[in-house]
Amino acid sequence: MLAALVDRYGPPEVLVIREVPAPEPGPEQVLVQIHASVVTPSDVAFRNGELWIARLFSGPFKPRLPILGDAFAGTVVRVGAGVTRFAVGDRVAGSTGPELGAHAQFAAVDQHGAIVKLPEAAAFGAAAGVCDGGLTALPFLRDHGRVEPGQHVLINGASGSIGSTAVQLARAMGAVVTGVTSTGNLALVRSLGADRVIDYTAEDFTAADAAYDVIFDTVGKSSFARCHHALKPDGIYLSPTPILSTSMLRKTGRRARFAATGLRKPADKAADLIRLFDWVRTGKLRIVVEGEYRLADIAAAHARVESGHKVGAIVVNMSVTSMEP
Repeated sequence: MLAALVDRYGPPEVLVIREVPAPEPGPEQVLVQIHASVVTPSDVAFRNGELWIARLFSGPFKPRLPILGDAFAGTVVRVGAGVTRFAVGDRVAGSTGPELGAHAQFAAVDQHGAIVKLPEAAAFGAAAGVCDGGLTALPFLRDHGRVEPGQHVLINGASGSIGSTAVQLARAMGAVVTGVTSTGNLALVRSLGADRVIDYTAEDFTAADAAYDVIFDTVGKSSFARCHHALKPDGIYLSPTPILSTSMLRKTGRRARFAATGLRKPADKAADLIRLFDWVRTGKLRIVVEGEYRLADIAAAHARVESGHKVGAIVVNMSVTSMEP
């Protein structure tokens, strides 16, 4: 099979496309022919090695896992002898988890892992986007932010893959939602249901005084230290990037929380995927996809994500010329 590999830290150009052996599914696994995956900021961090927290996962000196990618959507082409939940031909989507490997034409996934059947009308590219933004936004807002009706929630990075989903989920939870984005994306964020939008090039949202119950910085561009005055006295700051500035927690009651949602139990992820795809099916959740790249052009996809200005998900389409690994 073809896969995108990275064997040293560096710029997008360190990625190479090579033929590698396809994985063999175990007795409780399915072999998925991947039609679409996504490139995320985590993939960029695991490839460039610039963040210390990324190297804790990916290796201190060189990448431990040469095939990146977590979210996937595709078709089951082989099943292990003990598989009962899926059959050959099923359209599926999910998360490969900490071992990654989704930037390839095939992946072996445990039948009890973070994998679910797709609604018939779901496109593979958008489905992969659900497995990225949705599986991050939902647990942050529901489990860590504990968003309730009437609360004021600010989403920083509201036009990204996580942020665009978070705006919609927070609104569905009954919150009053403020989305922060750039000038060109204000209309998009409004269309997703934000009650108010802030152009970060014209207004500093951290200058607000005790305005928000929850600040969810989906892109890690701010900090708890900068945002704590904008939080209500019992408010919480959420971020998918490590939080170091927590010195004011005891003084004010305001809280900050980092969560590695990718490390959640596969069964919990699967349950959330069922909910997310049901919302997509019924039109309650819209997945924003900026663009789709061929596997051969994955370096360009990485460069786009690394720019920090992508809108929604950046999808990578795998070659599907053969149903055999």
